[in-house]
Amino acid sequence: MVFARRSFAFRIARGTRSARYAILAGSCLFLHSGLLLSQQPGTPAGPDGPAVQSLLERIASLEAAQKQLLARVAQLERAQPQNLAGSTGSSPVAESPSLVISAAPAASSTQETEMTKGHLPEGQAQAQGPAEAVEAEHMDVSKTLLNIRGFGDFGLYGGNQKGQTTSFSLGQLNLFITSNISDHFKFLTELVFEAHQDNHPEEDLERILLQYSANDYFTLSAGRYHTAIGYYNTAYHHSTWFQTTTERPYIFEFEDEGGILPIHNVGVEASGQIPSGRVGLHYDVSVGNGRNWSSAQAEPVQIYADESNHKAVNIAVFARPEAVPGLQVGFSVYRDALSVPPSPRINETIVDGYTVLLRPTFEWLNEALMIRHAPLGQHVFETPAFYSQVSRRFGLYRPYFRYQYVNASSHEPLFPQVGLRTGPSAGVRFDPTRSVALKLQYDFTELRRQQPIEGKSCPQLSMCAPNALAMQVDFKF
Repeated sequence: MVFARRSFAFRIARGTRSARYAILAGSCLFLHSGLLLSQQPGTPAGPDGPAVQSLLERIASLEAAQKQLLARVAQLERAQPQNLAGSTGSSPVAESPSLVISAAPAASSTQETEMTKGHLPEGQAQAQGPAEAVEAEHMDVSKTLLNIRGFGDFGLYGGNQKGQTTSFSLGQLNLFITSNISDHFKFLTELVFEAHQDNHPEEDLERILLQYSANDYFTLSAGRYHTAIGYYNTAYHHSTWFQTTTERPYIFEFEDEGGILPIHNVGVEASGQIPSGRVGLHYDVSVGNGRNWSSAQAEPVQIYADESNHKAVNIAVFARPEAVPGLQVGFSVYRDALSVPPSPRINETIVDGYTVLLRPTFEWLNEALMIRHAPLGQHVFETPAFYSQVSRRFGLYRPYFRYQYVNASSHEPLFPQVGLRTGPSAGVRFDPTRSVALKLQYDFTELRRQQPIEGKSCPQLSMCAPNALAMQVDFKF
């Protein structure tokens, strides 16, 4: 009998704590009820006296057994702390149908604790002890689920430049995918589906990055990224939803749309804060393959093989002073050596400076850059460019105005077709819901060495000023 009680106590000790407490509480309730029955004032002392006496002795025996059981459970708790801490392994308790209901709540609580451990801050996870910290690290599966956000646009565009027709156009469908692999590693990609003027759809991995964040002062990224030239290229990525206007400034157009800057790059990038108190200094340093200029048919972004051993380097520094909320001031320097057969190697330098003020109801972007191309032993070509954009929100409406300018030499070795492009754009953005925006924009652009205006005489070297009108619907999902 003693061996049986010890076996039963051991089985209870290996079960969940709530099951043991439920059994002990039931035993106490049973014993207490028996005592109450034995102490009723109407208990006969006649012929039933021996039976009552026998019942009292039985109750006393059960009380003694209960004390032994409690002592044995306490001893097993001290000897086997891991089994009593909510082990998720198989337990003899599950073998007993009478104990399954009592064990279920404790198992559910244990599972919830395990799922939330991975979301604790790093310092708190370390405070739990080595075993708990290791367990939390292995539970990162609860955080690695992909987070997918979608953005798209659709528009109606038209103008009077020769060769341009009024057309409904599908814009970009952007799937922005992120995943927190662990507390320090993150992954992101932008998968974009779009169509160009040849009406052929295509898909591009515009960004694909694996990021390691040690702290606020150092983040290392590897993959395909947006080069940190100035402000616009890192603030506004491939969805027109985020930007106020229908299109990017011309100098920040993407490469496959005729852009003149190395918007994308493949390599490594380090970024973070610079200890500077209320000045709020940040840095961004990257090394990548650079842009391919060897052939007009070649893919400009060298995603697999670099045409030369020389690597492009970009250094950017900016400040966000606390004294002026929303203000950001910065500059960047980009250096590369380009191979453009049969021309000699061209040293490329791009210097950018900007001042930006962004507040909930007000936006003012100002950015200027100089593109310098220096072929070995030949004339140096410098192309200045800038844009300025201002907008003010009134309820659901945000009217805006932008002026942009770029002036390239007709003998520019890399983009002689650009020439002069300057002029204003004006429009309004209307946000009827949190997920849909409507834009109406008018562009007036002076061009040199561009296609003439439809139906008008415009010699190749004269100034043309085509008009364009765009209506665009942006949405997110």
